[in-house]
Amino acid sequence: MLNVTKSFLPPIEEYMAQIKRSFDNAWLTNRGELVEELEEKLASYLDIPYLTLTANGTLPLQIALKALNLTGEIITTPFSYIATTNVILWQNLSPVFVDIEPKYFTIDPEKIEAAITEKTSAILATHVFGNPCDVKAIEKIAAKYNLKVIYDGAHAFGVKYKGKSLFEWGDVSTCSFHATKLMHTGEGGMFYSPAYELQKKLFFHHNFGHNGQYHFEEAGINAKMSELHAAMGLAVFPYLEQIISHRKAVVENYRNLLQDSSLQFLKIRPGTEWNYHYFPVIFESEKNLLQAVEKLNNHQIFPRRYYYPSLNTLPFVSYQKMEVSEDFAKRILCLPLSAEIRFETIQSIMDIIFA
Repeated sequence: MLNVTKSFLPPIEEYMAQIKRSFDNAWLTNRGELVEELEEKLASYLDIPYLTLTANGTLPLQIALKALNLTGEIITTPFSYIATTNVILWQNLSPVFVDIEPKYFTIDPEKIEAAITEKTSAILATHVFGNPCDVKAIEKIAAKYNLKVIYDGAHAFGVKYKGKSLFEWGDVSTCSFHATKLMHTGEGGMFYSPAYELQKKLFFHHNFGHNGQYHFEEAGINAKMSELHAAMGLAVFPYLEQIISHRKAVVENYRNLLQDSSLQFLKIRPGTEWNYHYFPVIFESEKNLLQAVEKLNNHQIFPRRYYYPSLNTLPFVSYQKMEVSEDFAKRILCLPLSAEIRFETIQSIMDIIFA
């Protein structure tokens, strides 16, 4: 069976060596040695001064919305994983959707201003498949209307834009280290704010409000990463270059094989050093997509309709028509991509789709 992606598993003896450190310390959670070491390694790799690891990739978004004291309406994208909309609703805020750019699949800044009202307090945008939003345009809009900016960078690990980490843009950036991500801790995530005082506030929020053992800065929740999850991250970390290099070669192979097809590719925003996180293609019609999926499934190959459905069509939100997102959501398919997939397997996928 071949799924849309496969978790990279480091040699088990290397993972167990990290686990042994946790056992030797008799320290399984509450920000131990392994979590702090992984934070340092990842911050250095990402070229940012610090970051905070969390139990998953959704909690950082919830914490950011809370810590920024947001109210009313949050402008967001309909073309993302459901977590982006869920966290807005979970905080009793109202998502206001803005359609996406057809080339880059990210929120369209030219349409953001028209969606701003006196109730708007922030923009929550997604770097889709690691492809950057138009961060400069969004920054200008946010400054003009005094809005906060949060970026869902679940797929954006290691991406650089204009020579610096993509996480340097916005008030808060988040990332996921779920098992399906190219850098993973089994389950996990992170948050980062370029503003150190805000980073401290986010930190307190993720650890019950603790500032020392007995002093509580403010109300908080439990979003800490455990030592056992950090152990997986430390075991995966040495293989990052190998993982990304192979994924890059796979994507280039896909593109070469599909260059004469009618499928539309994701266009990477100029100035981006991309991470090859997923390989999405747009079919000419939903009918063609469903036919391809059926053929692949018959061979135990399971791509993913990612992102589907368009979030503005969810039954528990107020419907707002998003022409591009709704159209793309029906026709987009992510083809299998991992650090282990073989080139001959890619050729077989092509043969099956176009048979």
